[in-house]
Amino acid sequence: PILSSSDLKTWRLTGFVFPSGAAPAWAVTEPNLADFWAPELHEVGQEWWVCFSARTHDRSMAIGLARASSPDGPFTPDPEPLVQGDVIDAHIVQEQNGTAWLVWKKDDNGLWPGLLAQLLHASPELCSILFIQPQDQRTAALATTMWPWTKGRPPMEQFFVLQTLIEAVSSDLAGFADRLDAVRGQRRGGSYTLLEGIAAALRTRIYAQKLATDGRRLIGEPQVILQNDLPWEGHLIEGVWITPKSGRYYLLYAGNDFSTGYYGIGAAVADHPSGPYIKHNEVFISSTEAWWGPGHPSVAVLDDGRLGLFLHAYPAGAAGYKSFRALLFGSLELRDGMISMASQQP
Repeated sequence: PILSSSDLKTWRLTGFVFPSGAAPAWAVTEPNLADFWAPELHEVGQEWWVCFSARTHDRSMAIGLARASSPDGPFTPDPEPLVQGDVIDAHIVQEQNGTAWLVWKKDDNGLWPGLLAQLLHASPELCSILFIQPQDQRTAALATTMWPWTKGRPPMEQFFVLQTLIEAVSSDLAGFADRLDAVRGQRRGGSYTLLEGIAAALRTRIYAQKLATDGRRLIGEPQVILQNDLPWEGHLIEGVWITPKSGRYYLLYAGNDFSTGYYGIGAAVADHPSGPYIKHNEVFISSTEAWWGPGHPSVAVLDDGRLGLFLHAYPAGAAGYKSFRALLFGSLELRDGMISMASQQP
């Protein structure tokens, strides 16, 4: 849906990016199978572009682009995805000269839970080696027992079933990674291949690549601009937004498990869209007494010139998979390579 507002309080439905029957042919549209995620709307040249994630007919996620002459549409999707292979959270950032870059997340964190459950099912003795706490060992044993059933479920159902296993890993990610490396050094064959896959997927990578002027193809090679390497980020980062100002590029992103109160927003700064980015060491926006799990930030210039920060979060105590999240707003300040919330919030 496309909604507009003049006061950020009252919203009016103006239409849909993809009305019934208008979605791209490459995207799955059947109920309970379709996934259209995290769209963004950007003015690029004389057009309005919507970048979005959608599930393809082979059940992987891809990134597409649709365009219109007005933000209200009608939008025409490009016939093929721009990027394929378990990629989500597309974002477009423009240099001062108008050159556009596509930024996205490689969704590897969606891969390792299934690989881990498969490994534990094949080698159940690893439940007590990879996990230290008794409750985590029991969680791992349950995931092991359920794996023959879980592996046949759709991707998001698999995620839901494996959520407690994900939380057990995330609660001690550094320790788990060390124990995984130790086991990896002792194994060969199929279990070694699984261990390699899990270790690689524990790092979430954010990529950037230059777009052609018409936005219909990518130029050059994708570059890794960010990955999870701070303790608060846990096993993933995602939902990037980059705001250019005065020759600097201010990047906001979400990190940790989106279905928990540990989810938060981080910040980084660079001199070019492709980096290198210097991160703030600590989480920029975290859960409060009123709101849990703030994430997926977006920034817009308001009518009075202020920068508006938009994000979503759960009411306190209500974080969870498929739980309600509200749209929240605050004022942002970007100055001399520093990112902060404005002292006067509306």
